Amino acid sequence: MAITDVPILSMLRTRMSWNQERQKVLAQNVANADTPNYRGRELVAPKFKDSVAVATSPVNPVVLAATEPGHISGSMGGNTTYGTTKGGYEIRPTGNAVNLEDEMMKVASNQMEYQAATALYTRSLDLLKVALGKK
Repeated sequence: MAITDVPILSMLRTRMSWNQERQKVLAQNVANADTPNYRGRELVAPKFKDSVAVATSPVNPVVLAATEPGHISGSMGGNTTYGTTKGGYEIRPTGNAVNLEDEMMKVASNQMEYQAATALYTRSLDLLKVALGKK
């Protein structure tokens, strides 16, 4: 088995490639922030469900422990909604729909995801080296 056939390394390489391509798309969005009729673009994230066995057992919710009778219950219920905005685009009179603040947030998030993937890739390679007795 070649080192490139290890599933975790293959998935991490795919993720890093996707982050690199996404960085190019986000940079184009920022560069065209003043271009008339330009709409920002986004890449679809890769899906790894086929490569990884998905656990079929449900995840147990985290419950706060009440150690004293005076403690307040910590359950928030499942109907809690948060004030997030999705798809809220501001279109300027020129027809441009790129919001620089949103794009820069995406750039920062993309950079952090790429750094996490590279760190995991490096650590996975180090583990394989240790297992092979090369380090």
